[in-house]
Amino acid sequence: MDKGMAEELESKHAALHALIEEEEHRNHPDEDLLHRLKKEKLRLKDELAGHLTH
Repeated sequence: MDKGMAEELESKHAALHALIEEEEHRNHPDEDLLHRLKKEKLRLKDELAGHLTH
């Protein structure tokens, strides 16, 4: 993976982290949305980790 792609994935990961934080601090968080966001964040983390080790 080139540096640009890794930076893009890191940027998306950070954006998802911010969305999750925002949703978790709402009075009535949407649990389904949180689950989907966390799953996508984990997928990005795994993708980054897999490509960084190669």
